[in-house]
Amino acid sequence: MARAPLLQLSGISLTFGGEPVFDGLDLVVQQQDRVALVGRNGSGKSTLLKVMAGLVEPDRGDRVVPAGTSVGYMEQDPDLSAFATLGDYAASGLAQGEEYRVEMVAEGLKFRPDTPVATASGGERRRAALAKLMAEAPDLMLLDEPTNHLDIQAIQWLEAQLSETRAGFVLISHDRAFLRALSRATLWIDRGQVRRRESGFEGFEEWREQVWAEEDDQRHKLDRRIKAEARWAVEGISARRKRNQGRLRALAAMREERRSQIRRQGTAALELESGPTSGKRVIEAKGLTKLFDGQPIVKDFSLRVLRGDRVAFVGPNGVGKTTLLKLLTGEMEPDAGTVTLGTNLQVAIFDQTRSQLDPEASLWDSLTSDPAMRVSGQQDQVMVRGQPRHVVGYLKDFLFDERQVRAPVRSLSGGEKARLLLARIMARESNLLILDEPTNDLDVETLDLLQDILGDYDGTVLLVSHDRDFIDRVATTTVALEGQGRATVYAGGWSDHLAQRGTPEAAAPEPARDAPKAQPRPEAKKPAEGLTFTERKRLEALPGIIERLEAEIAKLSEFLAAEDLFTREPVKFRKATEAMAERQALLAQAEEEWLTLEDKAGA
Repeated sequence: MARAPLLQLSGISLTFGGEPVFDGLDLVVQQQDRVALVGRNGSGKSTLLKVMAGLVEPDRGDRVVPAGTSVGYMEQDPDLSAFATLGDYAASGLAQGEEYRVEMVAEGLKFRPDTPVATASGGERRRAALAKLMAEAPDLMLLDEPTNHLDIQAIQWLEAQLSETRAGFVLISHDRAFLRALSRATLWIDRGQVRRRESGFEGFEEWREQVWAEEDDQRHKLDRRIKAEARWAVEGISARRKRNQGRLRALAAMREERRSQIRRQGTAALELESGPTSGKRVIEAKGLTKLFDGQPIVKDFSLRVLRGDRVAFVGPNGVGKTTLLKLLTGEMEPDAGTVTLGTNLQVAIFDQTRSQLDPEASLWDSLTSDPAMRVSGQQDQVMVRGQPRHVVGYLKDFLFDERQVRAPVRSLSGGEKARLLLARIMARESNLLILDEPTNDLDVETLDLLQDILGDYDGTVLLVSHDRDFIDRVATTTVALEGQGRATVYAGGWSDHLAQRGTPEAAAPEPARDAPKAQPRPEAKKPAEGLTFTERKRLEALPGIIERLEAEIAKLSEFLAAEDLFTREPVKFRKATEAMAERQALLAQAEEEWLTLEDKAGA
């Protein structure tokens, strides 16, 4: 039995700034559709959602919503000027007596309805917009990055609510675990064209690569035909001028078709370069305690971070993840305990608030005003990893075009601001990266690339994120902050920490694409009485450390196997050889330590 449509777009065309966003777009959303809307930052995802919501009027085409069908849109920057509190705004579309629905949703989303609008943060405002939409429960929900500013617990609550709803929804999100769990169909925006696939986000990347491979094949065939016809035109036209005018017209048509083909947008040219090697011990924290207003953020917390570790910090919003980062890096003093920083550290920080970016400054000034990037006597150059680069050329590496170079930072989307901040961080050498919510607003392709370069980065990474998939792909250690000063260290990523806690939600993590296949390591047995607390923790952590070292050795082996590497890149060859020897020694040491502790635990 066919489902009735909730919304239909016919022949939609829209142009912004002289550039076509959509042309002749047809789209139908049916009852109980669960659609993931994906595409590169700037491809038009949010614009399409606003067209579907009736907030943006297209140049041509029709939007049809059947009578009696309600469509709700989660606003990114809601106008709250007419309301005293966030709860007043969230309840503004409800019938009298239904305000309780906001209270129910607010509990799951962790926002306080009595928060005054005047003091509400951007994240609180967005949670209020999401609460308003969920409380109204329309027939069709249009959700633009609903997981931004939510912690993992709130994301899981929202995921459960959407999985049970009878409403249809179209969803934009960078959270791959969220998309995989909820979507049953995929809309992909690519260079103004919208393709629909009747299956969820799982498998999207394989589908995308297949489409692009077919495009490349067709383009190569067209190029060969043009080349052959052009040769004929030069060599044979004089003898058959009248008879072959049709063939010449066909050649002109092929050339026009080739000119009209829009090449795919490249990926951002993200690149990290490690500075001088830090000491083996990067951070040694012992017995840390910190209280705010009498409430403990951490209590008697200890952690050792070694060179090359990737440590993720997880927990509810407000539990103190950013505070713990500041304690570990020496930016904030603990009430008790000590932090010892390693030698030769060069730190680069990605700040979740984007406070390093002046909203009124242009993109050009955001780079040239950075003391670490300034080139003496050159107004149009920036220093990038020790080499001068033209400002525009460097910004193009991060997918900005020349028209944006002089635009103010406030005009950028969330994803573009994240890329601009990455451009500043990646211009300098570092050996310790502090990444506080780096994944917000980034598209899937940029997330994949960021994950890959973090895997190849020789330095150490401290990461705060609510993106479960990203944590699973990147982290070698997870620190879970649970409130009341409790912070527990687990080996591995998000799924690993759930498994070690024995949480029912625990599931095997999806392996990172293209990750080297390490041999399975024996898991540590349940710690025995004979081990000290420190030894138990070490035994729990060692299997993850061993797997990481094996993966790094496999990557280095692959790199060193390249032909003529020694003659082409002698410095890189030497560094890779030294890194290989170091990791092999660490692996042997870790395996020996694991065996010793296992024997002691068994005894």
